Amino acid sequence: MTLELLTQHASVRKYKPVELSTEEVQELVIAGQHAASSNFVQAYSAIHVTDQTKKEELAKLADNEQQFLTAGAVLVLCMDFYRIEKGANLAGQIDYQNAEDLLVAATDVSLFAQNIVVAAESKEYGICYIGGVRNNPTEISKLLGLPKGVAPMYALTIGVPDEQNEVKPRLPVEAILHENSYDSDKYQTLIPVYDETMNAYYKNRSSNQKNSDWSESMATFLGKPRRLHMKEFLQKQGFDFK
Repeated sequence: MTLELLTQHASVRKYKPVELSTEEVQELVIAGQHAASSNFVQAYSAIHVTDQTKKEELAKLADNEQQFLTAGAVLVLCMDFYRIEKGANLAGQIDYQNAEDLLVAATDVSLFAQNIVVAAESKEYGICYIGGVRNNPTEISKLLGLPKGVAPMYALTIGVPDEQNEVKPRLPVEAILHENSYDSDKYQTLIPVYDETMNAYYKNRSSNQKNSDWSESMATFLGKPRRLHMKEFLQKQGFDFK
């Protein structure tokens, strides 16, 4: 049952007008908290945005109005060293201005998020990650009152699905799983076959059809720098990459 749930994930971008209660959101967040955490740092926080004015402004700043304004719950998930600093200051000073701490926080918030997702989908809710909160992180931080040491990573929209997207074909497991050492040769045969699979998927899915494949999509996505403001923003928030 769990394996089936995990392998049937598809993002939901349109929801029925059903609000999640505070208790339901808390239940999902508690499930998120039980994800693994490096050294039990728990370097994450979630902002449950219920104020309609803030939600509308967030939707504009993240350039994702349909999802934010129709979802049953909107969470903004953040890396958080502010709380840790407050606690640690009772016993001594901390320094989180290095690359390793950034990786710890990014990993913590990702595991936290994915536990929330699995918990939500186990209740037959739909979800979607929204990286658009990194489009305007300074403005969103002001909107949500995020102090230094806290940085928004992505949002989660959660709700009762009003659509059901097809599951995207993943890379074959042979492309992901290596035995004993990294096999750099197998992609010459695996990737062209996967491109054919993805091209057929894109052409035939129920919405947003296009004539493309995985390699072309990756070339477009990673072909030029994106969100160059993030380094400066993170440094201002205390993540200084020493």
